[in-house]
Amino acid sequence: VQLVESGGGLVQPGGSLRLSCVVTGFTLSAYYMRWYRQAPGKERELVAGIISAGGSINYADSVKGRFTMSRDNAKNTVYLQMNNLKPEDTAVYYCHCPRLDSWGQGTQVTVSS
Repeated sequence: VQLVESGGGLVQPGGSLRLSCVVTGFTLSAYYMRWYRQAPGKERELVAGIISAGGSINYADSVKGRFTMSRDNAKNTVYLQMNNLKPEDTAVYYCHCPRLDSWGQGTQVTVSS
């Protein structure tokens, strides 16, 4: 089982990024998936979660209306589209499969002018 995130980087406030998480070793379509983030000196925070069929998505209040989580089961990939980024979104972002308790290595997102 492996989860590999990509797509992070440095972006100015108000900018956008799309994170990807490619999974191998299990069939993505059968699993609920989540995105978390962890800022320096802070606890890991749940950002969004999506059911296996993709029809129900939950978001943290801090990202509602700005972030969109999606999945492409055929590509074994989950995404996090992040718009109108703010400096407080700066963190390492991780994808997570709760049922397998598997984590990716994380991808750094830095929002700064």
